[in-house]
Amino acid sequence: MITIDVDHVALLSRLELTAEEKKIYAGQIRAILEYAGLLEELDTENVPPTAHVLPLRNVFREDRVEDHLPLEKAMQNAPDRDGNYFKVPRLV
Repeated sequence: MITIDVDHVALLSRLELTAEEKKIYAGQIRAILEYAGLLEELDTENVPPTAHVLPLRNVFREDRVEDHLPLEKAMQNAPDRDGNYFKVPRLV
C-alpha cells in the first residue's frame, strides 16, 4: 500500500524514482504516518475546534474620503502611458 502512495506522490510531483528511492521514500512516508497516528491518541474532548492557534480578528478602519495622488505624480514612473492611462502590453 505504501508503494502505491509513493508512486502516486511521485506521479503528482512529476518525479521519476528508482526502485531504491521508492523503498527509501516508502519508509519515510510510513514513519510520518505512524507519527501522525500518535495524534489520534490525544484526548481532545474539551478542546474546541479552531481554524487558527491564535484568535484572529480583522482590524477595520472607517472609510474616509481623502485627497488623492495628483495625476502627474501617479504617472511619473510609468514606463509608457497613453494620455492619463498606463499603457501595458496586451496579454490576450
